[in-house]
Amino acid sequence: MKQHPLDSRILCNFYRCTIESILTGCITAWYGSCTALNRKALQRVVKTAQHITRTELPSMEDLYSQRLRKKSLRIIKDPHHPSHKLFCLLPSGRRYRSIRTKTTRLRDSFIPQAIRLLNN
Repeated sequence: MKQHPLDSRILCNFYRCTIESILTGCITAWYGSCTALNRKALQRVVKTAQHITRTELPSMEDLYSQRLRKKSLRIIKDPHHPSHKLFCLLPSGRRYRSIRTKTTRLRDSFIPQAIRLLNN
């Protein structure tokens, strides 16, 4: 049975509006500390949706990177945000100062990950 292109767009729109929005709810807070097993399970959901919709969908890692960058840039632009002071530029003015972390729990949290993403 051949799928109509309109059906594919409807399914893709449904995925984006419901499934993806559920999967990415507060993704910047929890995805950094997910285990490899959890990330694989989440990516399996995306892969299944790609198979059903017959379209290419962004991976969970891409969605996380996009949202992390967007959220951190919003914090940098807002001087009244409580986390604004954690994004300090180095004297060169091109890179942000990394936060020293002793635990992987802190290293995988939002601010250190956002700084690493912005510095790359």
